[in-house]
Amino acid sequence: MAEGQMSRVVLRDGGVSVALLSRGAAMQDWRVPLNGRPEPVILGYADPAAYARNRWFMGAIVGRVANRIGGASYPRNGGRQHLQANDGPHLLHGGAGGLWAVDWEVERLDSRSARFTHRSPDGTMGFPGAVTFSVTVILRGHAVTWDMQARAEAETPISLAQHNYYALSGGGIAGQSLRIHAGRVLDRDPAGIMTGTIREVDGGPLDYRAGRPLDPHAAPADDFLLFDPALDPALPVAELSAANGLRLRMWSDQPGAQLYTGHGMGPAEGGLPGRPLGPAAGLCLEPSGYPNAPNRPGFPSILCGPDRPYRQRLTVEIAPT
Repeated sequence: MAEGQMSRVVLRDGGVSVALLSRGAAMQDWRVPLNGRPEPVILGYADPAAYARNRWFMGAIVGRVANRIGGASYPRNGGRQHLQANDGPHLLHGGAGGLWAVDWEVERLDSRSARFTHRSPDGTMGFPGAVTFSVTVILRGHAVTWDMQARAEAETPISLAQHNYYALSGGGIAGQSLRIHAGRVLDRDPAGIMTGTIREVDGGPLDYRAGRPLDPHAAPADDFLLFDPALDPALPVAELSAANGLRLRMWSDQPGAQLYTGHGMGPAEGGLPGRPLGPAAGLCLEPSGYPNAPNRPGFPSILCGPDRPYRQRLTVEIAPT
């Protein structure tokens, strides 16, 4: 693939289809049969060319480090490793030239799977060490699995996230109900930087353990919830259901996920049919390692290296109940 040229791959299994782009290894579209018609279940741009300026990270693989690194720096070898800030003084989702903003190489494996690869040079966005990333996307029935791997040539932080905005119905997050097996949340400052403190959700606005409706008029969420470590891995960490009969179930091997109600998305033209873009039009559930971990010694490390490869496995199923 020539530099700057975007490729598009469509995977199909029965009536389910997903469209994937080389730019950011992004999922552009996901259709599920409902009442005899292919229903879109994520937000996306109808025109793939719009992903050249994907300011809301829609559908992309974000990193090298997902979420925010406070002050766009972290301690390394007795000094500070300075990164390229793109969110005020902070680094967000790997920076302006992160994985979400580059064209990956794409290899179709068969009608239901494709592999994306990208080599990130030493010094990209200030991160040390060259890293080779691989993301294999597999469609089986109503479920999509992302197998994310990375091999670093020097010690460097790596923590990826898949950044779909889920929209099971056309009315945004309204009319949908969410359940997350998470009793704790990472404390953050007003800029979204994790402070290192962990709080109980304790029946507050971020307590979704029993499942409850989403309210687009409530205080917006942009918080990292920690999954129950005792949860049976065979059970989904999160479930989202809509009045149209569609249900999402998510399985993850990560310690938690960023819950984002999409309040920061401005109105925009060019969305998928029946899925207009705008505030609270879709819900993000972004499993990853602890955000800002390089600056918080009490958090589990996200450092990888030649003897510590990275791997994450995420599966999302969306089907009629």
